[in-house]
Amino acid sequence: MSKLKKTIEKLLNLSGSFTYDELIFLLGQFGYIERKKGKTSGSRRTYINKDTKHIIKIHKPHPGNELKRYVKKLIIAELEKENRI
Repeated sequence: MSKLKKTIEKLLNLSGSFTYDELIFLLGQFGYIERKKGKTSGSRRTYINKDTKHIIKIHKPHPGNELKRYVKKLIIAELEKENRI
């Protein structure tokens, strides 16, 4: 099984842990890049698909690296809407 498939399965398992680094890998595989907003954006992050211009907005987790359940649900919904998963 490829790393991408394992990462998708891990995301879909809402009861398990999923890190921000894994999210960055996943979004990168689907063509999303982070849009920089400057020094005042704080923990807010915006990812744009370079082909479809689809936007995903989230808050980077802090102080830890693990995504909250509601963020995982948001990512799943957005990727399903774009037929990525």
